[in-house]
Amino acid sequence: MKKVLVTGGAGFIGSHVADALVSRGHEVHILDDLSSGRRENVPGGAELHVMDVRSPDVYRLFESRRFDVLVHHAAQMDVRRSVADPSFDADVNIRGLLNLMEAGRANGLSKVVFASTGGAIYGEPDTVPQDESHVLQPMSPYGIAKLASEKYLHYYFSEFGIPYVALRYGNVYGPRQNPHGEAGVVAIFTTRLLSGLHPVINGDGQQTRDYVFVGDVVSANLAALEVSGCEVVNVGTAVETSVNTLFRILRDLIAPDVPETHGPAKPGEQKRSVLSFGRAARVLGWQPTVDVETGLARTVEWFRGRHAG
Repeated sequence: MKKVLVTGGAGFIGSHVADALVSRGHEVHILDDLSSGRRENVPGGAELHVMDVRSPDVYRLFESRRFDVLVHHAAQMDVRRSVADPSFDADVNIRGLLNLMEAGRANGLSKVVFASTGGAIYGEPDTVPQDESHVLQPMSPYGIAKLASEKYLHYYFSEFGIPYVALRYGNVYGPRQNPHGEAGVVAIFTTRLLSGLHPVINGDGQQTRDYVFVGDVVSANLAALEVSGCEVVNVGTAVETSVNTLFRILRDLIAPDVPETHGPAKPGEQKRSVLSFGRAARVLGWQPTVDVETGLARTVEWFRGRHAG
């Protein structure tokens, strides 16, 4: 049994990871400021600490609890907000990580699993699917901050011997995803369709992403806990899905008569993203198990239950 701190553990991905850790008998603590996370997402058996990752209280929490593992999902994750306010993005995503790592190195932290980004860290692909050797050319402050965070984690390994696994996620979707704000097109489309509204597709809808189901992301986190040394791996499906295709699958599941509506393209939006999972298969023994049609059906079922409630 390990003593694990999951930051962002009341949020979408972090809460699913926390669920799995609790079910495997670990002592799970959750650090979340509840700015977007929900208390209802916190699993029974986990202890919630309502706290900002930038707070001085983080040090005292590490000092009193002596965590073995940090699973870091708390983040400013809105790419467009990072463009509008790069300083805020860096404050949360870089200074927040440094605050955690300084507390951890002084109080016996022995491992970090870090939620990084695939699409935003590579930028437009030179080759597809993009593997970990692809040139890193982030197109947003959010992607830059995630890349900087990976470099800081390498520093803490080199100087203080704290190993890390950085998981470069594709576009994660599934139950509990937040439909508010700009992140999470699956949740946004789903909730609008269930409410009888017409989603608007930005631009021509030909932009593609690698949509990976949250259950598969949880499996990657669990596998990362067992890896020794430092690794950087993609967590994706190697399958490109256009926004148009995504909309049509969801429409067929929810409201087949809704027309396909397009609006203006968002300036600076990345055109393509698709991730190789070959390294994850070799290093973590991981590969995706849920195809996009199955994952979207499961997601719609969950949102439909919430909508009916």
